[in-house]
Amino acid sequence: MERIFVGGCGEDYVLPEELLLRYSNRHGLIAGATGTGKTVTLQVLAEGFSAAGVPVFLADVKGDLSGLAAAGSAEAGTHAPFTERAATIGLSDYAYRAFPVTFWDLFGAQGHPVRTTVAEMGPLILSRLLDLSEVQEGILNIAFRVADEEGWPLLDLKDLQSLLVWVGENRATLSLRYGNVSTASIGAIQRRLLVLENEGGAGLFGEPALELADLFLTDEDGRGRVNILAADQLMAAPRLYATFLLWLLSELFETLPEVGDPEKPKLVFFFDEAHLLFDDAPKALLDKVEQVARLIRSKGVGVYFCTQNPADVPEDILGQLGNRVQHALRAFTARDRRALQQAAETYRDNPAFEIEQAIREVGVGEAVTSFLEKKGVPGMAQRTLIRPPSSQLGPLDPAVRAQIMGTSPVEGKYDTLLDRESAHEILLAKATEAARAADDAERSEAESSTAEREYSAGRRYSGTRVGRSTSKPARRSSRTDSVGEAFAKSFARQLGTKSGQAVVRGILGSLFKGK
Repeated sequence: MERIFVGGCGEDYVLPEELLLRYSNRHGLIAGATGTGKTVTLQVLAEGFSAAGVPVFLADVKGDLSGLAAAGSAEAGTHAPFTERAATIGLSDYAYRAFPVTFWDLFGAQGHPVRTTVAEMGPLILSRLLDLSEVQEGILNIAFRVADEEGWPLLDLKDLQSLLVWVGENRATLSLRYGNVSTASIGAIQRRLLVLENEGGAGLFGEPALELADLFLTDEDGRGRVNILAADQLMAAPRLYATFLLWLLSELFETLPEVGDPEKPKLVFFFDEAHLLFDDAPKALLDKVEQVARLIRSKGVGVYFCTQNPADVPEDILGQLGNRVQHALRAFTARDRRALQQAAETYRDNPAFEIEQAIREVGVGEAVTSFLEKKGVPGMAQRTLIRPPSSQLGPLDPAVRAQIMGTSPVEGKYDTLLDRESAHEILLAKATEAARAADDAERSEAESSTAEREYSAGRRYSGTRVGRSTSKPARRSSRTDSVGEAFAKSFARQLGTKSGQAVVRGILGSLFKGK
């Protein structure tokens, strides 16, 4: 059975502590206070999965993980103790090596641009991103429903902004079918979209959208590519960071087929700073995240949450995390002590040491670990000295990063932003057409009135009596219609005719690929 060597445990750290690949898709947790070695542990696990042919996706919050793309060096001061640690834990084949890396960046500066469409993100996750109220979320759901039924593609923010304007103009018609649609709520959503634009979030939406297949690539040696999302700038907008990763997780869930229990995962997903996902999240969203975490295992995806304290993760989700690496926790307050005690209680007891005391005492690069054993049984807690990484410790030189991006298998694929016809252009064309029709009607009315006045004047001048006409002037219903009213009538005629074509949305509101 394939496994990843994580470190040495037992007396003198000579026994191997290993993560079985067969059970690595049962999810995991990497926790510990700042400066205790969580980032290095994440790096070591990413190396192990890559070497086993498993692609990895992780966010580089501090910029340190970019070093995965370069080999370590014994000449570097930070690497000097690594050979000593390798000897201590019995890692006889320790060597420095680089790993295949693909760099991504929502802002397109430190990696290939990564985008999705507004439609694919869906109303639930987008509401979380915009921090909408329940009423505002309801209106956003109405807007998405209309766009789905009418076949108006929602690709970028201007599409959504134009759609909301249309919803506002047709709120009377929509309210009859879906419930009250207020201009105040629409205005609040528009203001939230403006804030998102100012935070740089507009770059997340558009085409070409990310193809999930590009996250599952391997190199010519069969090693899984490590997909690194540059998140140092992204952390300035923590809600955007958490929402993007949640969207990506939901896309993986909705798209991938069931594979049962494979010998090794198809992809391992690391969610760093996991507390940002759960802070102030509504219960409805937490329930759906729990559902995805519980079911995505069968899609061959392992999810590892990285955070400072296990208490940052809701209990229902924490119970799904079978593989655990607990670095040191500091107990300075009563709340800290309770959190420490709760963390210790989640491990299988080891008679060789007191778990709570060990979590308090382990040094940097050391942790209390527990990995699933055969048949998925939780392993006994172990004090483990984490193995040293083979790749470079610390950030990659920008010139080297640029060179790696230039030889990437997705180089040039996402660089140029596309702007095809979508909801904004369709609604703009409709508005232009309606305005032109209104102008033509007014011009026709004016010409008719002028002709009638000229005829009446001529009749009075000649003194000729003319009998009253029995014909009635044609009604011009469009003469007094505003653009919004014209849209409302058009929409009313189409209600009920396209509901059978509505696309299906998944657990977290993203589109299924088929209709």
